Amino acid sequence: MSSKEVIYEKNHFRHDPRWSGRLGPAEGGGLLLCVACVLDMLERDDCSSARKSYALSAISGVLKCSPGALRELLQQDHQVSMQFITSLLGMLHTTLDSATLEKVDQVLVLLLLELQSELPLRFVLDQIDKKVIDQLNVKSFLPTFNFLGSLVEAVPGVAISLVTQYAPLLDRLCSVLLYPDEGLKASIIYVWLKTLGAAGGSPAHALPVTLRDRVCVLLLQTFANASSPQLINNCIALLWLLVQWGEAVSVLMSNTGIQFMTSQTQTIHISSQDQEQQTSDHCHLPLILKKLLLSGEEALHVTSAKCIASILVHSPSHYSASFIKADVPEFLFDRLVSTSSELLLWSLYSCLLLLVEDPLFFSQCHSVYGIESLVRSLKQALQLTNMDVLKQGFVLLTEILGRQPPNVRLFLSAEGFLAVSQTVVAGLSSPCLRVATQVASAASALFRLHHQSRPVQYKELQELVAAITHRLNELPLPSSAQRQSIGRLKKSDQRNLASRSEGFLLQSMLCLQTACRLAEECASDPVLMENTFTAPSEQSRGQDSLESLCQCLLRCCDSVWIPSVVRMCECAPNPQILQAFYSVLCSQFTLLPSLMPVFATKMASSGFYRLALEHKGILCVGNRNTSLNAACCGFLQKLSMCLFSQSSPSCTARQQDVEEVENLLQYNLPSLCCSISDWPSLLREYPGQLPCDEKGPRATQYCLVIILHLALQQGDRLLPDQTVFSSVVWLLRSVQEDGNCTVPTSVLRSALYLLAVTQDNGITLEGAPLKCISMALSSCQSFSSLYSHHPALLHFICSHPLLEKTFGGLILELWLTKQAQYTDADLTMRDTHVKDKLQRGDGETEKDIVELLSVIKKYPAIILTLLDMVCTRESSLAERALSVLTLLLDGNNDFEADLCASLKMALLQVLQKISVQTMDRGHHAKEAVSMLLSNGGLMERLQTVLSSSSSSSALLCVSHLLLSSLITLQHVHASQVHKSLSWSLDRSVQRILIQKRNTDNLLLVSYLRLLEALLNVDLTSALMRVSTAPGLLGHTPLEVEDGQLFPLGSRGAQCLAIALSGLILQKHELLLRASVNCLTSLLGFLHRRSPKTAKYVVCQPWSRFLLSCLHSSGESCLLHPAILRLLTLLMRHGSTVVRWEPDLLRVIDAVERKGVKTLSQEASHTLRLLLTQIQSGVWQPPPTEEHKQRVRRAMDSLDSEPASESPVVPSNILRVGALSICLSHFTLILD
Repeated sequence: MSSKEVIYEKNHFRHDPRWSGRLGPAEGGGLLLCVACVLDMLERDDCSSARKSYALSAISGVLKCSPGALRELLQQDHQVSMQFITSLLGMLHTTLDSATLEKVDQVLVLLLLELQSELPLRFVLDQIDKKVIDQLNVKSFLPTFNFLGSLVEAVPGVAISLVTQYAPLLDRLCSVLLYPDEGLKASIIYVWLKTLGAAGGSPAHALPVTLRDRVCVLLLQTFANASSPQLINNCIALLWLLVQWGEAVSVLMSNTGIQFMTSQTQTIHISSQDQEQQTSDHCHLPLILKKLLLSGEEALHVTSAKCIASILVHSPSHYSASFIKADVPEFLFDRLVSTSSELLLWSLYSCLLLLVEDPLFFSQCHSVYGIESLVRSLKQALQLTNMDVLKQGFVLLTEILGRQPPNVRLFLSAEGFLAVSQTVVAGLSSPCLRVATQVASAASALFRLHHQSRPVQYKELQELVAAITHRLNELPLPSSAQRQSIGRLKKSDQRNLASRSEGFLLQSMLCLQTACRLAEECASDPVLMENTFTAPSEQSRGQDSLESLCQCLLRCCDSVWIPSVVRMCECAPNPQILQAFYSVLCSQFTLLPSLMPVFATKMASSGFYRLALEHKGILCVGNRNTSLNAACCGFLQKLSMCLFSQSSPSCTARQQDVEEVENLLQYNLPSLCCSISDWPSLLREYPGQLPCDEKGPRATQYCLVIILHLALQQGDRLLPDQTVFSSVVWLLRSVQEDGNCTVPTSVLRSALYLLAVTQDNGITLEGAPLKCISMALSSCQSFSSLYSHHPALLHFICSHPLLEKTFGGLILELWLTKQAQYTDADLTMRDTHVKDKLQRGDGETEKDIVELLSVIKKYPAIILTLLDMVCTRESSLAERALSVLTLLLDGNNDFEADLCASLKMALLQVLQKISVQTMDRGHHAKEAVSMLLSNGGLMERLQTVLSSSSSSSALLCVSHLLLSSLITLQHVHASQVHKSLSWSLDRSVQRILIQKRNTDNLLLVSYLRLLEALLNVDLTSALMRVSTAPGLLGHTPLEVEDGQLFPLGSRGAQCLAIALSGLILQKHELLLRASVNCLTSLLGFLHRRSPKTAKYVVCQPWSRFLLSCLHSSGESCLLHPAILRLLTLLMRHGSTVVRWEPDLLRVIDAVERKGVKTLSQEASHTLRLLLTQIQSGVWQPPPTEEHKQRVRRAMDSLDSEPASESPVVPSNILRVGALSICLSHFTLILD
């Protein structure tokens, strides 16, 4: 037989030529092949193995190189084909040479592929099935099983045929696995591997359940005792295939918890089902896979981890406990440290990720054991190029940090925390944004309180915050400039880049939110806040303290976080990012409250009110994004309360106002989810007759007013000025028309500020709107609680006469006493001369004066109010007002003639005030009075006013008041008088008695005040030369009584008493008080000079008439302090006109009906004096015992009940036209 022919020379001549042919490529002449000869060689025992091997090699070559050639020969007779296949199958059992067996295996497979017929395949499978049944020596079937594995792998349909038609054969193959020969087991496992893995796993689904379960059990048994690499590799490959199948996993994991034998020397005999079941009971898959992790082959490590992960994927809750109890996590962590293979790292990370889902993982402290290995592994992974592996590692770290129970400490020492922290910092610098995003998530979990060591590593926490901030600063956010450069990328790349950037920003903000929460928790724990165990060197440098961490958070927030979020959310705001962002901002107010005023001012002036409100209006309408809405509301409330508390000192002092504003914001901000452009309609909405509560439409309007005020105060105009002004006026009118409630003080204060700042200077406010504003301001008991120290408010009040009349003095007083709360840009320096003078003074205070001077120049009438302050206010305020007037006069300003005339009268009031204030100042008072009395110009001016018939009532009135003070002071201090003034007593009494109807009430008051002062000094004063006339004294020679009462006389005393009675009946408040005081002085004068005349005067019929008229005026008149004083005065001087009934009894009745609690302090005191006089007086007829008891009860009520405070008066100055009267000058004389 030559090298180019396959024939058997001894028998070839006998064969039919049709079975011969030259096969193979034509260019080489081909191979002469006789099928019959080949059959003879294969079947003959005397044919050498080499010859058979050559023939098989030749046939293999033909099948490979000349597809279809051999098939044409064999198709001539089907029996020949089957005989050929039978011979080859027979060789699998008879051939001992391994090389020849390999060729037989190869030729059989190629031949069956060549024939392309199902019939030969079925024939082969039938023959194999038959031989396995008939033969007892299973080991001899190893070549057959090897061939079957090759056949299943090579021919697509064989696997499904085996599963569907040859289940008994497969079952017998399972029994073969009970034999101890590992080569045989490896072959059988290989058959199963190729069968179940063929055609995408479809044969596995067609496998009978019992057979499937048997395969799983026997695989575990085989795997548990496998020692040869081939068997182990085949077993792990089949296991990897089976664990993809949930039903198979259930069987494989069914024997968890039973220990098994792994002795490699153990022998197994028999094939009974009992022994099979007994053996399988010792198999435990988690321990098998753990054993693979202990092997030295990395491929086995990878496959083992993949199998564990695949098992856990089906049901972590069912299967993870078995692996955890078998300490598999410990070995997985050990493998992490010993490898740098990307594939193995990925597999280990994935496997551990599934195991950490079980709480048992943490309760058995696997996380504590493995955290160090994981950190070392991550440090190695940072050097790899595969970013997916690195990301998976940080996912595992995140899960461990996030799931670690608070009661099980993960870091047993500070070194462990430092190692993780440093790894996270390194991970944040990864060039891959997806990795950095995952690392930020790990950092967020690391910021939890129960992960912190003792002492807390604040320095490391700052480094984490700084690393996140640094990476955030490098983030390619879509600013306008970056959009142009990004625009050159593909649209898909643009979307991916934007999505990754947004993802990192979101995770960073969540991380920073957790960091802020950690700082808040540490601040609430004194031990953590002080960090007792920190090294002194670190404490001294302040590098490892909570305060340094809080400052780091605030600094990063201000410099990077805010710009980054604002830039990212310019186009498409992300609710999750914004929720974390506003939570971070809200935390700053808690962490560093001392720095929040500056921070809040910066945010408000940068438009954060508008930003937060727009986000609410866009993203939270319709009850969407409730968490974002809550975060926005929390931030707005913190920002508003910080600004509100620093907006005015008077406001901070009122805790009630703070709580009021806080409640309004808390209850109404959540529902305020609309565009700012809709606010005007909300402010103008009429809520109807609803109760005034902290919730509802009206409360929402109040909330809007407060926000508009606080935002505008920092320069953020949320709405146009004209819109704000008209809306606020409408709101005030709506509340007044409603009538059910009043505007809260804090809201009214905000409304006043808005009106002042937003009023158009070109429009004069008048009519109903102005009256509405005045009524609203008057509804507040204390104007100081409405005051804001801002120039606009000063201009607003002073520019409207109606407001200036009521509140001008109040706002000027507050302006001179409050500290400035506005910036230099708010000032208007109109007077260069004054500005130069003030540059030498105190900064903020002088700015206030400059602004006040500008207002005075625009509204000169304010000068009168300032002069009134000099007259009537305490010395400190009077000095401030006087300094302003001094600066004004130094400026050489020209004013109108009418104003100058008013100034003359005002200046006299100043002098009067000075004279009154000096009464109680001892030596200094004496000097001040002497200075005034020695002023010849002043005396001449006063004489001119007294003598001139053309002097105005106001000027004459203030002159009388000044003289009354000077007379009293001169008498007290016996001061020298350089020039006396002349004054006609008869003309004054005549004016009071006859011309009172044609005389102004205040002028009558000033006459009475001057008469009172003169009567107190017995009408004898060095300052005043009192002239009289016969109308008072009668004709000369004078009667004895007239001489005693000179220069008033008895007739003049009666006339004056009658005149005072008539003035009392007018019931004008000041006139009533001045009349009673003057009557007191008159009776005192009469009692000192002529007691008989005094008694005569008080017993005259006109006194009885006076009392009768007063009784008919009602209870309010009877209990007036002046009337009570009048009754006491008459009784004290022995008047018989005062009767127990009806005069005093009506007073007692009124007291009992009204109650002493309702009486003012002055009324209570005068009532006490009256009751005392009643009890000490002698009555005819005497009062009954019941009446005496009623008097005692009234007295007891006064003793047991504290007197009510006097009604709060906005100012102690009464202004009538150009005249200002100090009410304190007309306090009743109580002696």
